[in-house]
Amino acid sequence: MSEQDDKKQAIISTLKEKSLLKQKVYDITLEWFGVIKDLLRSFSREVNVNLGGLDARIKMEYTDRSNFDAQLKVAGDILLFSMHSNIFQFDREHPAWKTAYIQKNKFNAYSGIINIYNFLADSFKYSRLDDLGYLIARLFINHENQYLVEGKRQMGMLFSNYGNEALSRNALQIIISTAIQYSLEFDLLVPPYDTVKIATVGQAEAKIQHSRVITGKRLGFQFNSDDVLMNHPHET
Repeated sequence: MSEQDDKKQAIISTLKEKSLLKQKVYDITLEWFGVIKDLLRSFSREVNVNLGGLDARIKMEYTDRSNFDAQLKVAGDILLFSMHSNIFQFDREHPAWKTAYIQKNKFNAYSGIINIYNFLADSFKYSRLDDLGYLIARLFINHENQYLVEGKRQMGMLFSNYGNEALSRNALQIIISTAIQYSLEFDLLVPPYDTVKIATVGQAEAKIQHSRVITGKRLGFQFNSDDVLMNHPHET
């Protein structure tokens, strides 16, 4: 067999194995994202019924933004659930590689990702495009419906049984509830005085016209000051 034939066979083998696997992971992740949308819609209805006639501003509001994005407004916060359209493999330094589950089959390390971001509702209401949002959790799903949640202490400590527990509606309900509770307890802090003591005329005019003063729940502090339990995966 010639060198060209060897390369052709290698390409065919890759398409049959890795590329087909990635398509399967994508389909599974997209299906579960549809379940997330359904759970968010139901959760908001149930909570609003229990809130009754209280101030309408604290009620939940679900918005289906696109095939890959869903939004839940919770009082002054917005939780944005966003599915990435690509499939990723954990990098070699990621703790997931230490699990027996991945060590026995490297294809188990390929997963789809659903990110959960926390923004201030006013950032969208007033089109403050420079405002900051925070990634509070990432949900990884592989070809066998095995899942892993990476995020803040409240999120990551709950789900570390990768390879031993398939994703379910009940697990997603817990993930969603935990993310909502975290965002409600993650308060907006007054920025350090020295970071805001000087403003340009342009900034003042922008605030008057568009309310565009950069705002985030940890303004003035680096996001990595809050522990993230695991490293970032690299796209393949």
